[in-house]
Amino acid sequence: MLDFLIQSFQIKSMSFFEAGMLICFGASWPFAVVKTFRTKAVKGKSRLFLSLIIIGYIFGIINKIINSVDFVLWLYVINLLLVSSDFVLCIKYRNIEGSAK
Repeated sequence: MLDFLIQSFQIKSMSFFEAGMLICFGASWPFAVVKTFRTKAVKGKSRLFLSLIIIGYIFGIINKIINSVDFVLWLYVINLLLVSSDFVLCIKYRNIEGSAK
């Protein structure tokens, strides 16, 4: 167990750049989730687009688990949770918008 923890926090050059990518991609999701929650407006949001991003993060998580578990795994998980939250809000508020018409 200790060996797993030590390995998961080691920084490899590839993980460093992968982490940078995930931090940059993930920086906007909290703002998108909060905006959707506050405005309850989902016009223009694509459920297909959000679904593809969710699938991509799931593949990233599987890759990390199979090939190289490190701290980047947690960035994938955080991003997955944020995008999934936006997806759920999109479904919830799209149903509300549809019934209001």
